[in-house]
This record gives sequence, structure tokens and C-alpha cells, in this order.
Amino acid sequence: MPAPGRDLPQARARMVETQLRSRGILDARVLDAFLSVARHEFVDPGLMGEAYADRPLPIGYGQTISQPYMVALMTQCLAPRSGDRVLEIGTGSGYQAAVLSCLARTVFTIERIAPLAQRAKDVFARLGLTNVLQRVGDGSIGWEAYAPYDGIVVTAGAPRVPHSLLNQLADGGRLVIPTGSAATQTLRVVVREGDRFPERDEAGCVFVPLVGEEGWPQEGSANPGNPRPFRGKGA
Repeated sequence: MPAPGRDLPQARARMVETQLRSRGILDARVLDAFLSVARHEFVDPGLMGEAYADRPLPIGYGQTISQPYMVALMTQCLAPRSGDRVLEIGTGSGYQAAVLSCLARTVFTIERIAPLAQRAKDVFARLGLTNVLQRVGDGSIGWEAYAPYDGIVVTAGAPRVPHSLLNQLADGGRLVIPTGSAATQTLRVVVREGDRFPERDEAGCVFVPLVGEEGWPQEGSANPGNPRPFRGKGA
């Protein structure tokens, strides 16, 4: 494991080469973003030496900062462009939002756990990120006030694709979301084409549950919440 301090930039470069590029993350803009964003800023100081390890790390409140490869895979699948407006569901540590801030015009991010949202806000301020907008709330129903979004990424496992997020996706936009049981999911990429939503399965994965009105009603529950109706084109 890399030691905290001056070795961290080298550890970050090794992470990009050995964990990302070698495993099929080849989008140059995505790789540059991972070189630019210091993952160690988003982990507990006691875990600084593990910041660039190939695994998720605890951030408190039963949540984690995702494995670097999974963050990179979801970002590459989302394929954000420089002028895009992107919605992230599940701010967590703030690492995914910081990566997206390098790639999109504006990042909107929602976190249901207020202390985590505040911690991420403090890191964003320390790093000088000015194109990230936050709120505390139920991410499973999105953030309708700023819709539609060119891309939506969900960093928690949902029982199904929430209709609210489909309604808030711009025509031609992409939604990247893990869906399945509370224990294991499949990463799914959904593209909006008018009232059609073709999709593909990308990879198996394990995320903490998406808790909310259109997610799981409580941690690990076997009974998902009720979806809102889909409103169709022009929503």
C-alpha cells in the first residue's frame, strides 16, 4: 500500500494504469479526470494509505467510496460531454461527482444522509469545484427542478429503474444504474430515444441499496417501493 504524503500522486498514476487502462477504460478524457482528481481527498484520514487500492472503502453511515474501476466504468458508460448537465444519485464521499465535474458543464448531486453531503461539500470547496450543485433528499425520485439531464448516474443498487429518472432524462441522454436485489446487481445502461429506452447490461456489481420512494424502503428490505408513472416524451 502506498504511504500517505508525496507517494500519493505516483499511486494515483499507478491506479490509472493498472486498475483502469489495463481493464478496458480507454476513454482519454475519463483517464485524464482520474489522474486529476485526488481520491485520497475523499477517504478517511486513517485510510489514506489505501486510497488508491483496488477496492471500495468505508466512509461511515454504512456507505462506501466505490472501487476506482467501478467509478471509471460507470463514467465511461455515461460518456459525458463538456457541455452536458449530469445528475448523480448518491453523492457519498463526493468522488464520483468530482470526476464528473472534470467532464461535464454542471453536476447535480443528491445525497440522503446529511452529514455525508456536508462532508462532500467541504471537500468540493477545498478543491475549488464550482460546477457541482448539491442537495439532501430522496435521490430515487431525482431532481425535477433542473431536468432534463443529458446523463444520470446512480451510485446505489435499485430494485428497478425509477420512472422519475426516465422522465428526467433528456432525449438522447444516458442513464447508468445498478439494478437487481439488495445484495447483488447488474450495471445497466439505458438510452432515451423519445418514448423508447433501449438498454444493455454492462457488468455484475454490488452497491449499497438505493433507499427512497422508488428504491428500497429501508436498508436491505426485500420489498421495493412503488414506481411513479412514466410520463413519456416531453416530460
